[in-house]
Amino acid sequence: MNDQASGPYESRNTGGQLIPAAQTLPAPLDPYGYGPLSGYRGSTAEEPELFGIKFFEYWRILNKRKWLILGITVAFVALSAIRTLMQTPLYTATVRLQIDQNVVAEMVGGKSFNDLDFAFMQTQYQVLQGRTMAERVASALKLETDPDVNVGVILGNRVVKPVAGTRLVDVSYSDPDPARAQRIANAYADAFLASNLDKRFQANASAKTFLEDKIQQLKLRLEDSEKKMLAFAQQQQIVDVNDKSSIAESNLAAANSALGTLISERTKNEQLWQQVEAADAINLPQLLSNSVIAGLRDQRKALVIEYQEKLETFKPNYPGMVQINNKIKEIDQQIAAETEAIKDSLKGAYEASLAQENELKARIETLGQEVLDLQKRSIQYNIVKREVDTNRELYTSLLQRYKEVDVASGVGANNVFVVDQAQLPGSPSSPNLLRALRLAFFLGLGAALGLAYLLELLDDKVRSPEQAEQVSGLSLLGVIPKVSNVEEELADPRSGLCEAYRSLCTALQFTTENGLPRTLVITSTGPSEGKSFTSLAIAKHFATIGRKVLLLDGDLRNPSLHVKLHCDNSMGLSNYLTGACTPPEVMQKTDVANLAFIASGPLPPNAADLLGSPRVHSLFSIGLEVFDLIVIDGPPVMGLADAQLLSSAAAATVFIVGAGQVRTGLVRGALRRLQLSRGAIVGTVLTKYDAKAAGYGYGYGHGYGYGYGYGAQADPRGLSIGHAGDRTPPPQLTDAHGSA
Repeated sequence: MNDQASGPYESRNTGGQLIPAAQTLPAPLDPYGYGPLSGYRGSTAEEPELFGIKFFEYWRILNKRKWLILGITVAFVALSAIRTLMQTPLYTATVRLQIDQNVVAEMVGGKSFNDLDFAFMQTQYQVLQGRTMAERVASALKLETDPDVNVGVILGNRVVKPVAGTRLVDVSYSDPDPARAQRIANAYADAFLASNLDKRFQANASAKTFLEDKIQQLKLRLEDSEKKMLAFAQQQQIVDVNDKSSIAESNLAAANSALGTLISERTKNEQLWQQVEAADAINLPQLLSNSVIAGLRDQRKALVIEYQEKLETFKPNYPGMVQINNKIKEIDQQIAAETEAIKDSLKGAYEASLAQENELKARIETLGQEVLDLQKRSIQYNIVKREVDTNRELYTSLLQRYKEVDVASGVGANNVFVVDQAQLPGSPSSPNLLRALRLAFFLGLGAALGLAYLLELLDDKVRSPEQAEQVSGLSLLGVIPKVSNVEEELADPRSGLCEAYRSLCTALQFTTENGLPRTLVITSTGPSEGKSFTSLAIAKHFATIGRKVLLLDGDLRNPSLHVKLHCDNSMGLSNYLTGACTPPEVMQKTDVANLAFIASGPLPPNAADLLGSPRVHSLFSIGLEVFDLIVIDGPPVMGLADAQLLSSAAAATVFIVGAGQVRTGLVRGALRRLQLSRGAIVGTVLTKYDAKAAGYGYGYGHGYGYGYGYGAQADPRGLSIGHAGDRTPPPQLTDAHGSA
């Protein structure tokens, strides 16, 4: 036995059989779970998408659908060319007009051409495009008798196009006859000029008549209202001195102004009198400023000084001292008398001011009554006056308008001018082959791009490594290219195909914590996705590098490995599972050293029952005592329970996805079924990958270059591998009596 097979073992519900312990078994992944054992990393759609990646995806779609895009674009261009060449040549003549907003308004009212009215210009364009204008053209050219031209044809062939940013407008007419196109285009200009003048004269004549009647009516109304206002003013004795107030109102305003002055003067006099009246001394400014009092005070002061000086020498009863004292008292009496005189004068001024104020207030009250009476009587007067003013304004306005219309009626100027007459066309204007082809090219390209993108959205098959990872949520272990000649590619160890399988085998050695899983099931969603080729390539690779490998054909419904290895299929796995033989009896040697093979054996009627028996686990346990690796070529998942049973019994499962063969929904369904069986899926392998067909335009893999095909394979060491077409029906499983 090989030393690599030694180690602890544990039971896996195999009916007493033992298989290697967990050092070679990866932790079971839960591809659809959300816990720590989940094998899915989340959809890449949730990751931020860079601009470069998105652009690269668009480029891939273009490269993938390039022939469809090219075909649709060429078809559009060809159909456009045929349609254009079959059209009748048309000649186009163009007349250019200048449309000013209002010539008369500029001359009379002083309006500027810069203040163009957008609505006015739009109205002129609609008039040019109207049926009435086409009828005037047909009538002017006498086209009623022409069977080729009528009003409908004129409307369909003429084009009115304003020149942006100007007051110019081009009127074009297209016709198979260049001379007729010129005549109709120029007739359009003449008809528009004549129509504009007709409208001007018609509008002015109507306006003049209307204004004459209105002016006459307003003149009579104005005269009548003025007479009524004058008669009412005479009757009520209302004299209007100005436009703002009457005589009574003016007198009232003057009296109020004078009253304010009197009140101010009275208040001043009252304050002066009250101050003097309440004072008991002569310390007020009104008294101190009096010259008489000032003189008396000076005399008294001198006497007081003299009295005080002599008081030091003489006694108060001294005759001289008594005389001085009497003089002081006399002066005090004079000051008191003068103070009383000043108080009387201030009182008199106050009383006079008060009397004037009262008198003026009485006058103002009388004037107020007069003004109120006048206002009452002026109500009707103001009504009559407003009527007169209104009639006068209307009369003046209408008279001014009448003069303007009168001036406009005598002016023959038009606000429409012919800038360029239509010339005789020298060459057809349509069809324009180059323009039609250019338009068809862009339309065809747009339609082709849209269809390509739609087809890409509808195509849900897995075609690229990125899609394989995104759909499965598992790591991509390898990408196997599609080659044209399998035998030549596999015969050359340096070929891209061999290098891709070596890369896959290298990745398998890092799928678990303990390296390469020792029992490996290869399965896929459906048939013909490359399971058998991949199983064989993995087994040969590890056998070549010195490991003992057992290759087992686990497809008991449609086996193929015995055909590729040119081995006998009369006895194999089905015989062992039914208990008819032991493992050494069904093992076959191959041309590859260290590689043994167990064929599927006769096809049993109950494949799922056999694969679910404990003998499968027993086979793995016994095999691992001798071999380092057991590779099982499993059946497809969808519709069968076989792959689920093998996946649950093996240490690891590799899921094969054939590029461009299987839809994303089927892949997810197959992975879900494997998950239910608790199979440990270590990753996916994309087979039959054609980078050019996927739209990438370059190789995807290893080495310096290789072809892009995937078919039958050949052992690089000389092992012949046949094609699927060379398969022979496997023998049926029989019992000891020879019955099926």
